[in-house]
Amino acid sequence: MLHRYQRVDDSVSTGDEDPCPPCVDCFLARQAKIARFIQQGEEVHFVIPAFPAKSPNKKKVLGALPDLGELMALNFLQSMCDYVGYFYSPGARVTICSDGHVFSDVVGVTDNAVTAYRESLMACIKAANLTSLDLFGLDDAFGSSDYPRLREILERDYAVSLHDLRNSVRTDAAARSMFNGIHRFMYEDALARGQNGGSSKTKLRNESKDAAFETIRRSNAWSRVVAEQFPEAIRLSIHPQPPHSEKFGLRLMPTRDGWLTPWHGVVLDDGNTRYLAKRWDAEKLGASIVWRNGLPSHFVAPHLTLNS
Repeated sequence: MLHRYQRVDDSVSTGDEDPCPPCVDCFLARQAKIARFIQQGEEVHFVIPAFPAKSPNKKKVLGALPDLGELMALNFLQSMCDYVGYFYSPGARVTICSDGHVFSDVVGVTDNAVTAYRESLMACIKAANLTSLDLFGLDDAFGSSDYPRLREILERDYAVSLHDLRNSVRTDAAARSMFNGIHRFMYEDALARGQNGGSSKTKLRNESKDAAFETIRRSNAWSRVVAEQFPEAIRLSIHPQPPHSEKFGLRLMPTRDGWLTPWHGVVLDDGNTRYLAKRWDAEKLGASIVWRNGLPSHFVAPHLTLNS
């Protein structure tokens, strides 16, 4: 089932015509952990660092709180667990390792905004009765809500040096692909913020490059914390992964951009399907905003909008 939603980084060539069809090597990367759960009759436990906070770029998103995109992604994770339970009676569960507080200061989101997003996410999980999902954050890992201090601990005890990360990006194709994807998003956000300040594109590109390196450095450190906290769990990722990686790159919902997530985009309903897009693309089409419970939820294509 998971292979239908796999995000493979096809920029990392393996010489195959298909970058990574369902194959023995992909299964073997996770076989031991799967076998352990089955042998002990336990739920299959997945962990996924994801759902940090909404992008501060208002040209990409509808607001600062979860909307239909997050709800669809959460429902997908629950349905994945339900599917496992159909074939394996103990079922499965997913721990969402929310990483917003890990790099909020780098991406321009306040800790208060991250907390509000997470609380709203928890409310969505409870309201929709998504019983196979739970949340885990920086405060859960280190037992405090002093987030600047927790980020210091994270960097001190779990992060590699910036020099080592830069070298990895230069020499490793998968690391370089990850950097390029994150850098593109950071540059788009920097452009949105910099247009009002009159900064040059060159300056913004350089600043966004530094921010991308730091975001990845912190994200990798958080990944080490997650591995330490949940050593037996099967690792999922919202980013495309190299073929046969131990981490399984998971596409949470349909999108035409392999790097887009619900917190970096909006849901667009075109009458045939609902897929992720950036807000500016939905607005270019003349799509209209749908509101639910007083909050913006998603866009519908113009030909679906009824004129009164």
